[in-house]
Amino acid sequence: MFFERVEGGNRAVLVHVDFPESEHREDPVEFEELVVSAGVEPATYIRAVRTTPDPKYFVGTGKLEEIREAVIALEADVVLFNHALSPSQERNIEEVIEARVVDRTGLILDIFAQRARTHEGKLQVELAQIQHQSTRLVRGWTHLDRQKGGIGLRGTGETQLEADRRLLSVRISTINKKLEKVQRQRNQSRRARSRSDISTVSLVGYTNAGKSTLFNQLTDAEVYAANQLFATLDPTLRRLDIPDMGEIVLADTVGFIRHLPHKLVEAFKSTLQETAEADLLLHVVDCADEDRLANMEQVEHVLGEIGSSDVPRLEVFNKIDMLDNFEPAVERNDEGKPVRVWCSAKTGQGTSLVLAAIGELLGDDVIAQTITLEPHELALRAALHDYNAVLAENYDEQGNAVIDIRMQKKDFKQLLKRNNLSEERFGVAREKEFFEK
Repeated sequence: MFFERVEGGNRAVLVHVDFPESEHREDPVEFEELVVSAGVEPATYIRAVRTTPDPKYFVGTGKLEEIREAVIALEADVVLFNHALSPSQERNIEEVIEARVVDRTGLILDIFAQRARTHEGKLQVELAQIQHQSTRLVRGWTHLDRQKGGIGLRGTGETQLEADRRLLSVRISTINKKLEKVQRQRNQSRRARSRSDISTVSLVGYTNAGKSTLFNQLTDAEVYAANQLFATLDPTLRRLDIPDMGEIVLADTVGFIRHLPHKLVEAFKSTLQETAEADLLLHVVDCADEDRLANMEQVEHVLGEIGSSDVPRLEVFNKIDMLDNFEPAVERNDEGKPVRVWCSAKTGQGTSLVLAAIGELLGDDVIAQTITLEPHELALRAALHDYNAVLAENYDEQGNAVIDIRMQKKDFKQLLKRNNLSEERFGVAREKEFFEK
């Protein structure tokens, strides 16, 4: 029951209304990008300015007549509004212009429907679409009256509208059960990573900031990346080796957008859980975008919605190749910790700095010391080489191996345990807690 786009609905009249005093103003340029990303051909762009939306038609009657004339003259299939419309507003507008009306939320849902590839992604989109459509069912069944009850007044059964609502309710319940199963599987995978002490780093950012391009550059993956909004929808996870630290899991996630529909945030909660439970967020920013500060605020807003406000983050200012004479760089805070990296995921400039910064931020638990291994302990030496943790090694007169190492403390402790060696001897035993009486 996946809601696909209606055939032939690819020629559209675009409508944007500017509300100068409103805190929720939409971007007309971004709206056009959304339309193109949906594979729709913009026939014309109608704009208006109002102080508040008209409660019945959202726009004034004069502008509504202009929209109707444009639909007829341009033979448009659909009218797209860059705003969230109420079900009654959609119905009222359609009655006047005699054409299908889709609001901003419906357009974004349509793009998500086109991008979903995995079983989970399709379920999430369908859930959001059904919840959005269920409030608009009455548009198609206004000619049907509710059957009457009581002796002598009973109808022939439930109306088509009620039947549709019941079917949608059953479908929502079915989808939620399937998503709960996927959620349990995801939680199992996260617990397994947690037990093995593998850190998770999640890429977040405004849509089309270059997250998937950076993901591909860092992991040598082939995730679909394109210069379009919501090119990535389904999350992708890859293991990544960080110099002097070891393996992490890098997660590529869906991009955020201004006023992301709440239904989508709810539907994609299991996917976004990877972000909420990450050890570090890489906030990827299109530094060449004039609206980058506003976009960053929107990302922070969504991160707050999914409970990720407290997760440590590193800003990655991407696309420096689109700036004049700008070199890769790392910005640090007063404590000397990296807070921002300037790079180009497309050309690869500065991506090594991103890896180094990740290593610094997650590598507080890295040990760098010289250890001495007796001849019967040289199995540990081989394991250290497997971890690429050996910086230098020599042998003393007694035949002991003197090795300079650098690696994650947790990995070193695991190797000691595997080789039945004492943590105390190598100075990595957990410190005891003392409490004053």
